[in-house]
Amino acid sequence: MTSEDHQYKVAEVPAEYIPADKIDETFKSKHIGIVSRRETQSSQLTYPSTDLISQRLGGRVLRCSDEWFAEAENLINPVKPITIPGKVVYTGGWYDGWETRRHNRLAFDWVVIRLAVATGRIAGAEIDTAFFNGNEAPEISIEGCISYNDDEVVSWGHERGDWEPILGCQACGPTQRQGWKLAKVTDKAYTHVRLNMYPDGGIARFRLYGLAVPNFPADSKAIFDLAAAVNGGVAVECSDQHFGTVNNLLVPGRGKDMGDGWETRRSRAKGHVDWVIVKLGARGIVSHLVVDTAHFRGNFPREIKVEGIDKPSNSVENSLADESGWKDLTGLQKGQADKEMRFECAGKDTFTHVKLTIVPDGGVKRIRVFGQVA
Repeated sequence: MTSEDHQYKVAEVPAEYIPADKIDETFKSKHIGIVSRRETQSSQLTYPSTDLISQRLGGRVLRCSDEWFAEAENLINPVKPITIPGKVVYTGGWYDGWETRRHNRLAFDWVVIRLAVATGRIAGAEIDTAFFNGNEAPEISIEGCISYNDDEVVSWGHERGDWEPILGCQACGPTQRQGWKLAKVTDKAYTHVRLNMYPDGGIARFRLYGLAVPNFPADSKAIFDLAAAVNGGVAVECSDQHFGTVNNLLVPGRGKDMGDGWETRRSRAKGHVDWVIVKLGARGIVSHLVVDTAHFRGNFPREIKVEGIDKPSNSVENSLADESGWKDLTGLQKGQADKEMRFECAGKDTFTHVKLTIVPDGGVKRIRVFGQVA
């Protein structure tokens, strides 16, 4: 089946197919970018992208056409899909994903998702059909819209409504990750997306990679978390992320266990330290910091330190790790187990990045960098 066979056609959008072994390299390393107020017109950005619909960030499934076999909410689960061979429930075999009934009489099944961020520019997408073999979605397409009325968006159902094409019809294979990188980041920043599945079937996970375009407070003196992913913060460099990724540092809440924090491998070398550099969502003046070691009780860092630097035009190709311009924000502080540690700052200097150093290694759940836009 081709896009020409569908009763509901989504316009083709130039995109490159990304095989499974290149997806993380393409979207989670230094290939895409984060949007700041001065960068919103650029289509060639150079920082890691964010999964804009991640449940962990606050993405929400608003409605779907059908979820008879498996719930659509599973699509945005940040955890890798699993299988439990032989498990059968009332509706049939159990699957960790979204699966609809057979024999769809309409052109496609669909799910509408509200982005986790205020708005986001799209760089690409991933469809994972893990463990769906013989019942996988044959093809998909993705559309986006800009609306601040969720009820209106879901009311469009199968109709065109105000949906605009983000990714044209693409074939999917069984039990595999597949990705597509758009030829350029979308000019528009969307609030909602609709994933269309032709004609029915199953998908384990849906990732929508792109650039957060936050709505900052109207009050220029308002204090908020400049490092939060929903406000455009992104981790751009780190020394190690063996047990937990640095992206976890910037998500909302305190999490549920050590698995959704940043944790490095045990070090054996004398004088070893680990570190992560975060690009703030906006150039700002820092008032206070919070370093949270929630759930890290026997593996928290012995000591921690946070520094800041002002490098608004820095390219990601130029590492900031060994720059000489870092300014101390906290001094070297004793680490504590399972605790939110707050540090007051002078609130005078302007920063674009912060660097969290942990001595010698260990785990940190979150870092919050509270301040105002400069």
